[in-house]
Amino acid sequence: MFSFFKKTPAPAAAPAPTAAASAARGGWVERLRAGLRKTGSSIATVFTGTQIDDVLYEELEAALLMADTGVPAAARLLADLRRRVREGKAADPAAVKDLLADALTDLLRPLEKNLVIGAHRPTVIMVAGVNGAGKTTSIGKLTKHLSDAGAAVLLAAADTFRAAAREQLGVWAERNTVEIVSQQGGDPAAVGFDAVTAGRARGRDVVLVDTAGRLPTQLHLMEELKKIRRVLAKADASAPHEVLLVIDGNTGQNALAQVRAFDDALQLTGLIVTKLDGTAKGGVLAAIAQERPIPVYFIGVGEKLEDLERFDAREFAQALLG
Repeated sequence: MFSFFKKTPAPAAAPAPTAAASAARGGWVERLRAGLRKTGSSIATVFTGTQIDDVLYEELEAALLMADTGVPAAARLLADLRRRVREGKAADPAAVKDLLADALTDLLRPLEKNLVIGAHRPTVIMVAGVNGAGKTTSIGKLTKHLSDAGAAVLLAAADTFRAAAREQLGVWAERNTVEIVSQQGGDPAAVGFDAVTAGRARGRDVVLVDTAGRLPTQLHLMEELKKIRRVLAKADASAPHEVLLVIDGNTGQNALAQVRAFDDALQLTGLIVTKLDGTAKGGVLAAIAQERPIPVYFIGVGEKLEDLERFDAREFAQALLG
């Protein structure tokens, strides 16, 4: 079994992180904090006053809404925060910020889950997302994580509508030294079927299926995704074992709309949130946790192969609040 791509003999406890691993994680957290600095700075200014009053809560509500948390999540956070302030008898606005970090961490905690590989061989992972979200790049990064942990990966270029997509996935396959199943102009579902069959025959641990980027409003294309899902099940009755959606962290509440639509169509099992190194506000994860608490397996803050890390609710909350 691979839990976050590490062979972990259950039920033994995970080993303590090495100094190098801790340093690497610290560097990652700093990059995440830098990516969310714009949001963090906006929220942090709310706590620079001297009083805990209705004005502070009103300003905080506005800052949370500007960070794309959405109204329901902002209301939940403020209600939880008021309770914590009352019970903790907080008197300093700076202390209120720490309590908000606790409230946000609790809200985001249901999203914190490891991707486990190994219950099925191959584990079939279908990856969806709109054009420009970073879907194919995320598959490349995911392949590196899997390969580094010793998992044998096979890629399926089921985005047959764009030659550039097949070529891009081919580049990632070459960089990661893994095999790819591809056919020019073929039926996307057929490519997925062939890849699962080949993955089983070749003894691969994972088959990653790239699909064509599409908008959830393009109903005929969403039907094509449903078809791919059905055909994968014909190749392996239990497949796909994971259905991941890649969302762009810069798209705000639109990302929540994408989660709704793709989840309704495909029954998502996990999310990958990309591009948290630009103008991303990040609060949309609070909105997702409030409405559709689908696990966020990974978040990304750059274009390098290693720029993809597991989601940690506490780290994210602290980075988002600055």
